[in-house]
Amino acid sequence: MATAVALPKRSEVDIQDTWDLASVFPSDEAWEAALEEVAGELPGLERFRGHIGDSPQALLEWLTTVHELFARLGKVYVYAGLSHEADTADQDAAAKDDRASGLYARAAAAVAFGEPELLGIGFDTLRQWMDQEPGLRVYAHYFDQLEKRQEHVRSAEVEELLGAVRDPFGSASGIHGILADADLKFQPARDSEGTEHEVAQGTIRKLLSSTDRELRRTAWESYSDAHIANKNTMASCLATGVKQDAFLARARRYGSSLEAALAANYIPAEVYHNLLDTFRSNLPTWHRYWRVMRQALGYDKLHVYDIHAPLTQNTPNVPYDMSVDWILEGLRPLGEEYVSTSRRGLTEERWVDKYPNQGKRAGAFSSGVQGTHPFILSNFTPDMDGLSTVAHELGHSMHSYLTWQTQPPVYADYSIFVAEVASNFNQALVRAHLLETNEDRDFQLAVIDEAMGNFHRYFFLMPTLARFELELHERVERGEALTAEGMMTLMTNLFREAYGEEVEIDADRVGITWAQFPTHLYANFYVYQYATGLSGAHALAEKVLAGEPGAAENYLAFLRSGSSLYPLDALKLAGVDLSSPEPVQQTFDVLSGLVDRLERLTTQ
Repeated sequence: MATAVALPKRSEVDIQDTWDLASVFPSDEAWEAALEEVAGELPGLERFRGHIGDSPQALLEWLTTVHELFARLGKVYVYAGLSHEADTADQDAAAKDDRASGLYARAAAAVAFGEPELLGIGFDTLRQWMDQEPGLRVYAHYFDQLEKRQEHVRSAEVEELLGAVRDPFGSASGIHGILADADLKFQPARDSEGTEHEVAQGTIRKLLSSTDRELRRTAWESYSDAHIANKNTMASCLATGVKQDAFLARARRYGSSLEAALAANYIPAEVYHNLLDTFRSNLPTWHRYWRVMRQALGYDKLHVYDIHAPLTQNTPNVPYDMSVDWILEGLRPLGEEYVSTSRRGLTEERWVDKYPNQGKRAGAFSSGVQGTHPFILSNFTPDMDGLSTVAHELGHSMHSYLTWQTQPPVYADYSIFVAEVASNFNQALVRAHLLETNEDRDFQLAVIDEAMGNFHRYFFLMPTLARFELELHERVERGEALTAEGMMTLMTNLFREAYGEEVEIDADRVGITWAQFPTHLYANFYVYQYATGLSGAHALAEKVLAGEPGAAENYLAFLRSGSSLYPLDALKLAGVDLSSPEPVQQTFDVLSGLVDRLERLTTQ
């Protein structure tokens, strides 16, 4: 019986297929020196305590010192974090990541007295000081943000304590992540001919999109069962994370964890509830898709492991270099600068860690800070999913790149609420280009397969997880217990409603879905932003694709704005209002159109 080739060790991966961490620090020794330098400067910050409000010049010196220090600390953090994510079983890399996280928490505690002292100056005085000291004028939006949340900023002592708990409060997520990425043991999957295939975080996505139904079934069961075997540990971790959210919300005088999470991005609660209400009212669109898919596949029953089954046997092989070419062709409406910078990053400058290896973190992400490349972790597969994932993460990276090129350090970041617009926008443009330029039926089906996979994740899984997350937090806030069985029952019931009667439910294996998100559900109401991001992206992409005057320029201005505007205002600059449910409904209309196209293609 043949056995599939195992994933390579990290040491066996071609350096050209890895990200260029030497561009951050040329060696581990240089990283060590930078870490020690930053650590050595933390005690010196005490000289500012009680003196930030002495004068406009003293305030400017404080702000400049803090942002410069955190810029250097950010590079230390990125180098360590990316080393660890590339091989979570590498103990040296894990130790670096732990040290960097600990230093970040110590730094947060060391500067925690700053905002309480700023509040003590008073906002009328701050506005006067901006007139007197030109260097302070860039901080006008930051001061406005601080004024809006002043009732939730605590005393210097409390802020210092809240900063210090950042590191230990990451333990629950860290344990869950290490368990998922390094310690879970998966049984091999078997295809219809009995050949074994390795199940790993880096391979599960490919296995679940196989044309071989038996391989999909056994891979899905293996992946689910490994999580079920650790359900109590993972549930304990997640319960701890939810309780930490509730504690921090109370510590900052918010009425709930949801309110605290949304306030961080200045998002009204109506945005969250509008999304969930619109999602539930449009579930019949998903139910129709499952029916069309089941009929296209020729099945009497559709199972969850069939969700990513390809609708054509003739899927295109799309190697990495070809993917880059097709992506950049689709992004041409954004102009030459956007396209040429993207090509440089994806090919020459080694922004991307491309392929799976043993111990590598699952999935994909974009990461970096001002002063580094906007790096991309990928587990690339040579298909439409692999292509689309690179397009998605490139959206994040170009968002970062343009922000870092434009904004001062105080606005060099942006919220996840706007981030997911940039990533999904890229995918929307690239898909439209591919569907327009190749009318081959199998090619069109492959593009729709990828699109529906993305919609399934962002417009089906994430809203369902958002409903799950809200209920968990409300249970804790009511003083109720969280257990593995309770979590699994809740998850199963939510999916029963979402899948409807067209999909067969294996209760335990569907119910453990929450455990397969060891980062998302620890970020305190993070997942809903995937769905709002998808909605904003499609609303904006339609404007650019239609050639609406100024649409591309407005979108690029949004990317360059960083956090210099409130998230909803930045998106209004781009041309979409996410305080309204209308973009969510528009995106369900796009989804419905894809189902229509699929139905036409599969009934020809």
